[in-house]
Amino acid sequence: MVVLLRSGGRPWQAYAELVEDTGSALAVLEREQATNGGQASLFGERHEPLLEAAGAEITAWEASGMRLLTVLDPDYPDNLRVVHDRPPLIFVAGALQPGDARSVAVVGARQASEQGAQRARAIAEHLVEHGYTVVSGLAAGIDTAAHTAALARAGRTVAVIGTGLGRSYPPENVALQLRVAAEGAVVSQFWPHAPPSRRSFPMRNAVMSGLTLATVVVEASQTSGSRMQARLALAHGRPVFMPRSLLSQAWARELSARPGTHVVSSPSEITAAVERLTSAGALVA
Repeated sequence: MVVLLRSGGRPWQAYAELVEDTGSALAVLEREQATNGGQASLFGERHEPLLEAAGAEITAWEASGMRLLTVLDPDYPDNLRVVHDRPPLIFVAGALQPGDARSVAVVGARQASEQGAQRARAIAEHLVEHGYTVVSGLAAGIDTAAHTAALARAGRTVAVIGTGLGRSYPPENVALQLRVAAEGAVVSQFWPHAPPSRRSFPMRNAVMSGLTLATVVVEASQTSGSRMQARLALAHGRPVFMPRSLLSQAWARELSARPGTHVVSSPSEITAAVERLTSAGALVA
């Protein structure tokens, strides 16, 4: 898979489907290169060095505490596997557990108000108390409040980041990233040393939505990336929750009118709705 993604010319999401259909990244790579402009396969007799180099990289990644999971791996998260824009591979620091399928994303503004941070902590604590894994993006503000509240209650938390696992963004969350990896998991779809970029964070939001049963937007501005995650979650068929206080903003009122969006006044309304939706078999659990 590593060689395919570095050599292929298609979007990564396209390779997720191709590899699943054929059951082999090697078969897809050979077919892609054999039909590349009518040229002979570039892989052919050079495949052993390429595979050996990729194998050495994977060994080095694993030695530094990163696990590589592809869509062909049985441990690739089931919730993520069923969304249309799933990445063909993810890197994991720490360990994902089967119970992490029972998870809810808690996201919001980086420059959070104290009220917003308190609300995020209360939601995360409630989710942990009811057996849910708290998933967030390790950003400043709401994300940090959600992760730290889950850890403080000895609950499961998973961070989905917009850089490679070899980096930390923002830098001040290095210690939190290490703690989440030690007690839960940190997930990235990017090469281990990939830096943050304008494009990487929307892609991170898509993976965060795909991993979880629902998304809670705690606090967000007109330009917040959390709004994008809400739209992605609805496209994935996953419910979106927002506190009633957000209805003071025009974008939130517009979003609240869309099917699948729930305006709530307490954390218990979130878990009650998720339980109802998942028990009906509407989502993967």
